Amino acid sequence: MKRTTRHPDHQGLTPGGWEPSYDCKAARGRVRKLLDRWLGADALWVQRHIAACPRCRRRFAGLAKVDLALSLVKSQPHTVDLLARANSAAVRVLRHDLRESEQACDLRVRRPVPTLWERAGRYSHSVTNLAACIVLVALMKVGVMTSMRDFSSKGQHAIEQYYAAQVGRDMADEIFTA
Repeated sequence: MKRTTRHPDHQGLTPGGWEPSYDCKAARGRVRKLLDRWLGADALWVQRHIAACPRCRRRFAGLAKVDLALSLVKSQPHTVDLLARANSAAVRVLRHDLRESEQACDLRVRRPVPTLWERAGRYSHSVTNLAACIVLVALMKVGVMTSMRDFSSKGQHAIEQYYAAQVGRDMADEIFTA
């Protein structure tokens, strides 16, 4: 009997041979990795061509700059005038007659309009602190009132018991029920 081992890309053996995997997501991932290995920027033939071709070398260097710029954009906070700067850069690319149009001028100075949630965001900590204080005051008031009622009823009962022991039950009932 021939000994077989399990291949990591397949689910198992059948009497006729290997049973293929029907996991589409895993298959697409393997195809993507295979294509990256053969056709990606790290492939040996691509590296050799970039080293020999000045035009492709410039393009590859430009891609590296774009990649670096995108990573910096992701990591830096944006100022409020980002939309206006991006719109101004886009307007500069247009033809001269389009650059001077009314819509282009409006686009050049447009600023983002923050939503109500964004405008209220800077006050969120104050509002939550105020809400917590209100809840604490309400809970304390309820707790104090309940404690006072309990304290009052227990005190009344204790005094009633004292009078009942000292002057008699009928006299104590007369004093405390009237």
